[in-house]
Amino acid sequence: MPAVPPAAQPPAVVLDPSVAARLKRDAAGLVCAVVQQHDTREVLMVAWMDDAALAHTLSTGRATYWSRSRRSLWRKGDTSGHVQWVKRVSLDCDGDALLVEVDQVGAACHTGDHTCFQATELFRATGPTGPSEPPAAGGSSS
Repeated sequence: MPAVPPAAQPPAVVLDPSVAARLKRDAAGLVCAVVQQHDTREVLMVAWMDDAALAHTLSTGRATYWSRSRRSLWRKGDTSGHVQWVKRVSLDCDGDALLVEVDQVGAACHTGDHTCFQATELFRATGPTGPSEPPAAGGSSS
């Protein structure tokens, strides 16, 4: 039986230069990616992308991020099975953050929680917040 050749590495993907020119990266060359469930709008996690991660995400439809701890690319779900199928990617008005709308399969958080924001709630309003109610019809607006 012939030996099976090792799996080929995926070809390098280059980020569209017009997209790359609009990104405002931090000192490490990364852009913040806010990840949101596409249909419920629930924020699932925050991650980081370099140009290669964004290029892979845009070209494959699978969320790919830069792991700051491992210092390498990681495609969400490759080891856990908790895949993020990308539905939409938007760049904010300043170019320093991405909104990645996904269809999340399984838990989004590495702890096994559905989102990375379940563990610690720092504040919850218990009553009215913001400006006072507008004046009643016919009232003055001084």
